[in-house]
Parts: sequence; structure tokens; C-alpha cells
Amino acid sequence: MVEYKWIVLTNTTLGALLASLDGTILLIALPVILRGVGVNPFDASNFPILIWLLLGYGIVTATLLVTCGRLSDMWGRTRMYNLGFAIFSIGSLFLFLEPYSGATGAWTLVGFRLIQAVGASFLFSNSAALLTDAFPANERGKAMGINQIAFIGGSLVGLVVGGVLATIPDLHVLGVVLPTWRIIFLVSVPVGVTGTVWAYARLREISTRAAHQRIDYVGNVTFAAGLTVLLIAVTYGLLPYRSSPTGWGSPWVLGGLAAGVGLLVAFLIVETRVRDPMFRLHLFRVRSFAAGTTAALLGSIARGGMMLLLIVWFQGIWLPEHGYAYSEVPLWAGVAMMPMIAGFLTAGPLSGWLSDRQGPRLLSTVGMVIGSATFFLLALLPLNFAYWEMGVLLYAQGCGMGMFAAPNAAAVMNSVPAENRGSASGMLATLQNTGQQLSLALFFTIVILGLSSGLSGSVTSALGAAGVGSQDVGILSHVISSNPTGALFGAFLGENPMQVILGAVTLPTPLPASVLATLEAPHFFAEAIGPAFHAALREAFVFAGAVTALAAVISALRGARFVYGEAPAKVAGTGSAAPAGSGAAPASGVSARR
Repeated sequence: MVEYKWIVLTNTTLGALLASLDGTILLIALPVILRGVGVNPFDASNFPILIWLLLGYGIVTATLLVTCGRLSDMWGRTRMYNLGFAIFSIGSLFLFLEPYSGATGAWTLVGFRLIQAVGASFLFSNSAALLTDAFPANERGKAMGINQIAFIGGSLVGLVVGGVLATIPDLHVLGVVLPTWRIIFLVSVPVGVTGTVWAYARLREISTRAAHQRIDYVGNVTFAAGLTVLLIAVTYGLLPYRSSPTGWGSPWVLGGLAAGVGLLVAFLIVETRVRDPMFRLHLFRVRSFAAGTTAALLGSIARGGMMLLLIVWFQGIWLPEHGYAYSEVPLWAGVAMMPMIAGFLTAGPLSGWLSDRQGPRLLSTVGMVIGSATFFLLALLPLNFAYWEMGVLLYAQGCGMGMFAAPNAAAVMNSVPAENRGSASGMLATLQNTGQQLSLALFFTIVILGLSSGLSGSVTSALGAAGVGSQDVGILSHVISSNPTGALFGAFLGENPMQVILGAVTLPTPLPASVLATLEAPHFFAEAIGPAFHAALREAFVFAGAVTALAAVISALRGARFVYGEAPAKVAGTGSAAPAGSGAAPASGVSARR
């Protein structure tokens, strides 16, 4: 008979893998999906669709995670986890069957992605709590290591899976055409259904429930509304506003930022005054919890946006410059990211196992130091790098992520009483997902502003070198450089942007066939925007390195290993005192601030 703890580990690992994989599979497969539903990705009016398909999933999960964790503490973690698997599977099925086309079809996909994200919120918020309930304190690092591989590794594997699926042709089954874009969504359906049936059949409720507590309606509403409004405002800050390349000067964006921050401040006030708060803020007085969650937030801010910018670098710049056709770049961009997956798989399980014996502080701190160093080294790479240089840095970055993730998650979950594990797991996942959304906005803004200042010069120079006449140079340069957001998406969307631009612009002087062939070559657009993009990318890498270095400092300040309910004498060793999942108060002499 298989021990129950291994059943929990395998099912939660499947859930974390599936939910995180679907969070990133669209990053590379998005061009195929948009073409499949008949949406022109280069039309500025469709940019909101692009933004919501890319970021909507993360916005919903970031908003709901704490609420889902709190409800799970009250109503049963297994029950809510199982419900999440079912909702996720239903959303996946709806995405596969979506019946419309054009803008209606694209917005319908957005809606079904949001349903999928609701299910993912219950999976994310309960995985760590279920593992903490099932495993003893001296094995949680190992369990978290495996689960964190699925959680973070799934987001990396999603890039490869999306790239592979984006290149396969439409399937013909019994006379029915199954488009490639539907196959991308179909992948989640059988896995999700299997996981749902398995979860309902084998998982049971062993957690300490806070059934006597009331739902904090005001706290839930203020938190969900505040974070939603804040993240939506941040998202729309990426879109052009009037003559500005970004929307940070828009009154709607500024108003949304102010309203979101105001609601979150109100949430903090409410949580200090209600009898049964949605989240017990006093947990932040526990040094291990506060340091672990803060370091996780900063790590997500540094890492989340950089993943997408690396894909842009590969898909839009490096691969076309090396002769890859635009139809092939999604696949090879996913393959190019594989060293990061290998690094994570190398360090993740080992660091989790070691943290059970040596504590989390050294491993998590060294992981963040490695991550910071690789960001600074990435800033030194030339635009046209040798791949082995990038591969080594991606592997090192993956190792750093793996060294940090499992020990940090185990430390956070060990530091809270049993009845608060769902809330703690939800808060940790919320901070990670919120950090990713903020990261995308921050790094996109850095790159878009960098492109707006340097794009005109690099594009004009490239057009002139290609033999374009002076009048035509002015027109084409204005079309490209006046829309840096479009140029960034153009580099990312796996199509030849110059063909789209030349087909939409009437030039006073017809271009000779030789010049036209040069402009439509895969490498031209990459070389035209490359210098401006690279200068902006370096600034983003330096910023990411600095944020990760700060996370390393905070991680180092987390204090000695602390397990809630264990006496200090037992913490240092491999033995255990009172069961860490018992929910008992800390033993005498164990301060909340360790």
C-alpha cells in the first residue's frame, strides 16, 4: 500500500505542473492561436486582446490565491483543491471547444482562460498546505523541492511545449480538421480530467480546519478589488496613450493605481479590526515567514518579466539573425530555454533534501546570489551572442532558482500554525504571482521606453543601408519607430513584421525587387530594432540583478531554522518534538521572531 503522503505529493505535483504550464504555454504559441481565430496581432486595436491573453491568467490567480487559501482553511483544503482541479479541467475543455472567430473568438478565449485561472488558484493555494499536512517537518523540504520543480519547472516546460505544438500542422481526424491552436488547448483536457478523478478518489481531509471562524467578507472584497484594479491599471500602462509610447500618463491608469492602492490600504486596516481576518497579518512578525515571502516576491519581480524578454530576444532577434524562418522560431525559442529547465531540475530536489538537514538560510541565499550574478552577466552579453554563453548563464539561472524555491517554501510553511497553512500558502503564491505581473509591467515599460528613444536612429540606419530611398526611409522609419509597443510585439509574434508593414504602407517610390527582398528577409527587422532593443534589455537585466541581490540579503536575514511548535533544541537536529502540524503554540522560549 502506497503511503498517503506520496499520493498527496504526486497529485499536487501534477496539479502544480498543469496549472503553471498553462500559465506560460501561450507565450510562444500565441501567434498560432491568434492566426487560428482570425485576429491580426499587428493591429493596434487588438493590443488589449494580446495583453489579456498574456496577463489575464496571472491577474486572476494573483487576486484569488489568498481568498482561496483562507476558504480552504475553513471548508477543507482537500475539498477546495479537488474543486479547483474540476474547474481547471472545465475551463480547459471550453478553450478547446471555443466556437467563435475574430475578435469575438479571441475575447471568448480570454474569458475561458479566466475560468481556468480560477481553478488554478485553488490548486496553487493548497498544494503547499496539503504537503505540509501530509509530511513530517524533517521531510518537507524534499517534498517542497519536488513540488516546486513542478510549479516553476512547469512554467519553463510550457515554453517548450508551446513551441513544439505551434509548429505541428493541423490534424485531420475522420474527415474533421483539428486546427493546431485547438490542439494547444486540448493538451490540458485529458491530464486535467485524470487529475480531477484521481484527486476525488484518493485524497482525504487530514487538515486542522478553522470551521468555527467566520468569512471576512469585507477583507475579501477589499483585497480582491484592490489587487484586481491595481494589476489591470499596471497592465494598461503598457499600451500607448495619445502620443506617449506607454499609458502611464493616462488618467484611467493613474486613477486605477490610486484606487487599487487605496483599497489595499483599506484591506490592511480592516484586517486589524475584524474578529476572523482573511489573513492574519501578525504572521509577518515571524521572521522566517516575513523574510521568506518578501524574498519570494522580489525574486518573482526579477524573474517574471525577464522570461518573456528572453523569448523576445530569441524569437525576434537572435534566431532570425541566424537564418531561422519565422515559422520555426517558436519551436527553437522553446528549445533554447531548455538549459534553464535543466538547471532547475539539477538543483531543485537536491536543495530541498539538503534544507531538511541544514536549514533553508544558506541554500536559499546562495540561490539568490547566483541568480543576481547571472542577471548582471546577461547584461554583458552582446546582441549576437554565442549560444554556449547564453546556455551556461541560463543553466546557472535555473540552478539559482532551484536552490531558492524549495528551501524557501518549506521555511515559510514550517513557520505557521496548522490552521493557517492554507492562508500562508495562498499568501506565498499570491506574492509570487503578483510579482510576476508587476515584473512584466516593469520590464516591458523599461524596454518600450528604451525603444522609443533609440528605435528611430537604428531603423533609419538599417533602411538606408538596405538601399531604401530617402523619402521612403522617412515614411517607413516613422511607421516603425512611432509605435515601439508594436515593434516589441512584432518581434515576439513569430511573423515577419516587415511584410505586414510593407503591405499596409503606400510608398511614393516603388521599391526595387532587390531592396524589397532585403527588407523582407527574416534578419532585417531583427537587425533594424536590435541595437535599441539590446540597450533597453541591458537596463532591464541590471535592474533584475539589483532586485535579486536585495532578495538575497533579505533571505540571509531570515534567522535560524524555525518550525512552529518545535522546541529550539529539536530544531537544530533531525529529531522532532511536538508534531509540526499539530497547531500547538510554540514551545516555551521559542520567540515568534527567530
